[in-house]
Amino acid sequence: MQYSYPSLKKRRVIAEINVVPYIDVMLVLLIIFMVTAPLVTQGVKVDLPQASAQPLPDDSKPPLIASIDKQGRYFLNVGESGETPLDGQEMSALVSAQLALDANAQFIVKGDGDVAYKRVVDLMVLLQEAGVPSLGLMTEPKE
Repeated sequence: MQYSYPSLKKRRVIAEINVVPYIDVMLVLLIIFMVTAPLVTQGVKVDLPQASAQPLPDDSKPPLIASIDKQGRYFLNVGESGETPLDGQEMSALVSAQLALDANAQFIVKGDGDVAYKRVVDLMVLLQEAGVPSLGLMTEPKE
């Protein structure tokens, strides 16, 4: 007499990974990043140097310097306007004209240390709206 044991058959191990929870987490993160990305990109675009600040090389063209004094008046070192205060529209028109002459012109913002930060940002936004692709900030070395 032979006995058969049907319950003693070898069972195969099922090696599957349930990826549904991972997909849910990924979709939630995607939505979070899509909502927060526009909030992070506000501000004035300024190209920061990737090394310590060095003076401009002597063989490069001199940059155009947009200045703002303590009273909040704008100046641009082009022709006779270097000593004449400019309002926002005059500054924008002069910068656009300079960019039409030389599209690769470099611009540097020179702000008085006592002027309000908001006024310097207003000047930077004005230059950006006039078409300036990147700006530098002029500083004095510490003594």
